[in-house]
Amino acid sequence: MGRMVARRALLAVPVLATVTFGVFAVAAASPFDPVKAYAGTAGLTASQENLDQLRANLGVDQPVVTRWWNWLTSALSGDLGDSSVMRQPVVDVIGERLGWSVLLAASAFAVAIVLGTGLGVLAARRPGSLLDRGASAAAYTLEAAPAFWTGLLAIWFFAVKLDVLPAGGLTDAASDTVTFGQIATHLVLPAAVLGISQLPWFFLYVRQGVADALDEDPVRGARARGLRERTVLLGHALRSGMLPMLTLIGTRVPELITGALLVETVFSWPGIAAATVQAATSVDFPLLAALTALATLAVVLGNLLSDLLYAIADPRVGFDG
Repeated sequence: MGRMVARRALLAVPVLATVTFGVFAVAAASPFDPVKAYAGTAGLTASQENLDQLRANLGVDQPVVTRWWNWLTSALSGDLGDSSVMRQPVVDVIGERLGWSVLLAASAFAVAIVLGTGLGVLAARRPGSLLDRGASAAAYTLEAAPAFWTGLLAIWFFAVKLDVLPAGGLTDAASDTVTFGQIATHLVLPAAVLGISQLPWFFLYVRQGVADALDEDPVRGARARGLRERTVLLGHALRSGMLPMLTLIGTRVPELITGALLVETVFSWPGIAAATVQAATSVDFPLLAALTALATLAVVLGNLLSDLLYAIADPRVGFDG
């Protein structure tokens, strides 16, 4: 396992370097002007001399390679630079928002895995049943539904029509304190919407995997030995059927990140979505590079987690295979 982690860590270095350079290159080609975005309305009346001085202060008058290299060397020492749009260090921008994004993504992932696995096992147990046909149809429908559309529909139904859950934010509008109860209540809708957007993939993979496992000889042999159906289903078929689903965890991380950005925007969740949008429209080079590197690192770790879980579930694979 140690050698696998070391190999992935070495491979992540050139990937992160290439991705961050790509951010600087794409941002430099963007039609948005970071100086005008930073100056705001004051830039409309500022002289060209003042704008040029501001451009030099922000460092955007340098070549793309120079800007990227200066940021990279500083980042390696722990300094991610200052965000021009947020007017604070990038580390503080990410630190204030990352925890809320992780909470939302982790809750949604748990919803998708638990519900997807449970429904997949029940559907595979009786193929062609009403539950199987209904859950499969719902899965294909949800797979095609954009997360922002599902979020708006959930707000209309649960917050506006029924008035049982808040429409967005982290706390109640009239509250000046953050409590666990308020956070939990406000988390329900965004986590459910994001989780449901990922659920179809887990359901379909588990359903197919368990259905195939139920037709395998070892499972038939377990039934022939008189084992209870529950033991056969959970102890034999589910373990074999879960293997394809484990590889899905890493591949769903990019979709989870993209979906989280949309859901955070719809529900005004105080994660990194707003910072990402503002950084992109303002061509905030340091913040854009840091957020992109963070997303890339999440994908790398997700793929590593999939491989580790697969190797643990199936010892024949091995950690160094």
